[in-house]
Amino acid sequence: MDLNEKKQIVEDLHERLKKAAIVILTDYKGLNVESVTKLRDQLRAAGVEFKVVKNTFLRRASENTSAAAISEYYTGPSAIAFSYKDPVAPAKVLTKFAETNDKLQIRVAALDGRVLNFEDIKALSLLPSREALLSQVLSAMQAVPTSFVNVLSAVPRSLVQVVQAIKDKKEASA
Repeated sequence: MDLNEKKQIVEDLHERLKKAAIVILTDYKGLNVESVTKLRDQLRAAGVEFKVVKNTFLRRASENTSAAAISEYYTGPSAIAFSYKDPVAPAKVLTKFAETNDKLQIRVAALDGRVLNFEDIKALSLLPSREALLSQVLSAMQAVPTSFVNVLSAVPRSLVQVVQAIKDKKEASA
């Protein structure tokens, strides 16, 4: 591999890391090809990229990105998973896969320049997906006007009920 190819790889990786919402660093040592392929398929279905990268390329590519926060962990066999939209998706897939395959080790993640350890990533994986969170926010936003309309309509409704009760009482006494 000549120098221009290496520069192109670093440049491409730098652009991807710059756009990424989350970058999760894993150790894939001991996984066979079949397991890695299965993991890649699951990650691809969730909209997540998974790349095996040389640590020297990763160090250079992560400069001036949020992934620079985890550069001290770029040792040994490294593979990174990154997502551009949903930071929960790669955490969910990787933690679920790591539960059944003990050879995959989730080392650390970078989320908006912050370093997340394994426990933080596991907690992140327990969150609902982006779509579920958006639907919860939307339902909460719809509940406020609905409740307001119900409160406003309760006053005239109560008045009508009182008037009806007075009318029924007068009719019963007459």
